[in-house]
Amino acid sequence: MPVEVGYVEALFRYPVKSMNGEPLETASLGWQGLDGDRRLAFRRLEDRSGVPWLTARTLPDLLRFTPIRRDGPDLPTHILTPDGKELPVFGDELAAEVGQRYGSPVQMMQLKQGIFDDATISVISSSTVEQIARLAGHTPDVRRFRPNVLIRLSRPEPFQEEEWIGSTLSFGDAGDAPAIAVTRRDARCSMINLDPDTAAPAPEVLKAVVRVNQKNAGVYGTVIRTGKLTIGQPVLLHH
Repeated sequence: MPVEVGYVEALFRYPVKSMNGEPLETASLGWQGLDGDRRLAFRRLEDRSGVPWLTARTLPDLLRFTPIRRDGPDLPTHILTPDGKELPVFGDELAAEVGQRYGSPVQMMQLKQGIFDDATISVISSSTVEQIARLAGHTPDVRRFRPNVLIRLSRPEPFQEEEWIGSTLSFGDAGDAPAIAVTRRDARCSMINLDPDTAAPAPEVLKAVVRVNQKNAGVYGTVIRTGKLTIGQPVLLHH
């Protein structure tokens, strides 16, 4: 029998990899994660590593750029820069500004199936976020962790998500509710140290995660049934 573990507290997508995220009231869960999530990224033109995407690990200021949608439901048309300029997503001026901050030329790319580090959807509980913040001496801010789904647990317990690995989560109690297979822990990096508003580093955040849970916070999943996600939906665990 499925067990209700909590409800959807918040939803997020990140139209441009490593830029400011977009909170959502509802989201369409497709086979490649949330529609419009991480479908755009800057490519480092001189990079030959096989992983050419520019991220906030290399350029923390990327977090201070905000995608804006003028037309259409999913992809942004403009980017609001930290200096308050609105520039077209695929314009030369935006690429030049980001390239100048990075110190090397970049080009905006669009990938139909998205640009993900490890998996197409990520989940974390508010209990985990709150515990890490307490240990690090910070106010809880889920944006540091850049999840797609934030879950408020019925039984508040930090890192409870890891008990779900190998099982399925469904969003809603209908037989055809959208669902993901929980596949692995989310191993964290220095990204969680960066303040989402200022990009200022706070190394104590990652140090807290390393100390208390071997660098892991939240879980990754693979979509096994598509559908609509909505804030307030019950989340059920299927073993």
